[in-house]
Amino acid sequence: MALGGAAGGGGHVRGRRRARRRPLSEINVTPLVDVMLVLLIIFMISAPLLTTGVEVELPKTEASAVDTESQPVTVSIDRNGAIFVGESEVEWERLVLAVAEDGGEGARDNPVFVRGDGRAPYQAVARVMARLSGAGFTKLNLITDTVPTGEAAAAGEG
Repeated sequence: MALGGAAGGGGHVRGRRRARRRPLSEINVTPLVDVMLVLLIIFMISAPLLTTGVEVELPKTEASAVDTESQPVTVSIDRNGAIFVGESEVEWERLVLAVAEDGGEGARDNPVFVRGDGRAPYQAVARVMARLSGAGFTKLNLITDTVPTGEAAAAGEG
């Protein structure tokens, strides 16, 4: 009886080479894309919920969106003329200090979004903007809702 024959299984079969396993040099990006899409959907849903803290009915205009590089400070004026920085109500005397604290370092160079309720007195919104401008805040932006194209044309005719 011969050792190392076909029955032993340890021999080398003539004509067949043993396949060498080489390391896989490609990266499978499918799981990465799946995770990124899930995160994108989560951020798209949660981002609008984070920016609105005070319920105001914004006036409708045809203005386009403002591009910003840094995180803006949001000042809201409700229909009764109460002033909010972020989600907390502030007194008139503490307005500049509260906006500076909320803006962090270099707050006077960061954008400040002023959200005035459409039913708020014009004087309240104008006073807030004048006070912030006088305190050295240079990037004041008035936030409004955009009017759909059909409604803008109908409002302009009547």
